Amino acid sequence: MDPVISEHLGRAHPLAAHLDDFLTDKRNAGASGQTIRAYRGDLLQFTAHVDGDLAALTAAPIRAFLADLGELSAATRKRKRAAIASFCRWAVRHDLLQANPMDRIDTIKVPKTLPRPAAAADVAEVLNAICFRRPRKGVPLDRLRDRVLFETAYVCGARASEVCGLYVEDLDLRLDDEHARIHGKGGSVRTVLLDDRGYVSLLKLYLARAGYTSGPLFRASINGSGGPLSYDAAHHRWEGYCQAAGVEIDIHQLRHAHATELINAGVSIEAVRRRLGHASAETTQLYTLLADDVADAEIRAARRRRDQGTR
Repeated sequence: MDPVISEHLGRAHPLAAHLDDFLTDKRNAGASGQTIRAYRGDLLQFTAHVDGDLAALTAAPIRAFLADLGELSAATRKRKRAAIASFCRWAVRHDLLQANPMDRIDTIKVPKTLPRPAAAADVAEVLNAICFRRPRKGVPLDRLRDRVLFETAYVCGARASEVCGLYVEDLDLRLDDEHARIHGKGGSVRTVLLDDRGYVSLLKLYLARAGYTSGPLFRASINGSGGPLSYDAAHHRWEGYCQAAGVEIDIHQLRHAHATELINAGVSIEAVRRRLGHASAETTQLYTLLADDVADAEIRAARRRRDQGTR
């Protein structure tokens, strides 16, 4: 049994074995470690509201659990509801529940918010705080790794978790036709063009310095013998570099910055959608709204300069 489930619930808990089986099936279906941890954490919180066996589960404890989350954001509450919904669907498929109690629970609407991109100058400031694109010969391998990792997220518009999961085998570095195969949400795979020559040169330098010909592209240990660098470790290191540069940028803003730059350069919505791996163009459409805001800001700044010049 999953040791976290065993520690929190005990093996005798009526839901412990079912949760363990559910997570095992998710893992076998290809869910990432981060997804498994999120499901496990949300469902362990939910079990505090459940009294009895899974077969007797009704909508009442689910409503009580969601009501206790009132102070959390709509996005967080929606995620926790989704974890319970997935678990209940699994239980119905395995004849552990006769009817799905989630059918009686309303969905949670999350207000749409515009993504916040980082300014290109700020991104460059942080990346250069790690090391320069033309690094000195003595730069440690872990700093070179970090520069390439975070720049990959930026120039590909990829999620940091996707970049951490890259393997050398995902790269196609044929001259003037370089691509990376990125494994996204839900087992999706997309191929991204590596069209920044400076970045490609840095990537090739990193591979030569590390001596990697296969396996994880970004490894946890400095000597290159470890497994893939975890998202949590990457996030922690990014925060340290931001602090050193005196710039506040959330790691996910690298992806937003790339998308916004493409939209402002006139790249089509469909091309940006495919590059980012969005399931729906509706999500990508948010960046066009953001681009309008950027344009408005530039117009206002120009008008202020004009008005000051006429005084």
